[in-house]
Amino acid sequence: MANSSLKIEELPLDERLELLEELWESLRQNPDNVPFTSAQQQELDRRLDELESDLDRGEELGIPWDMVLEQVRKRPR
Repeated sequence: MANSSLKIEELPLDERLELLEELWESLRQNPDNVPFTSAQQQELDRRLDELESDLDRGEELGIPWDMVLEQVRKRPR
């Protein structure tokens, strides 16, 4: 990476957050250009295998939205 004359640590917090947001947006526009790490790829493969196994057994995927809301509302605050 090229050295930048920009001293990021000297920027105010709001400007650093804005810069971070701009960087993230630039990456989000072309997600295929952002590679997975080996660990991320392995985890995605594991989850896909688990999903396919559940489908093969005829299991339902996920839980209904009303159950999600109920669980969230029961959490202590």
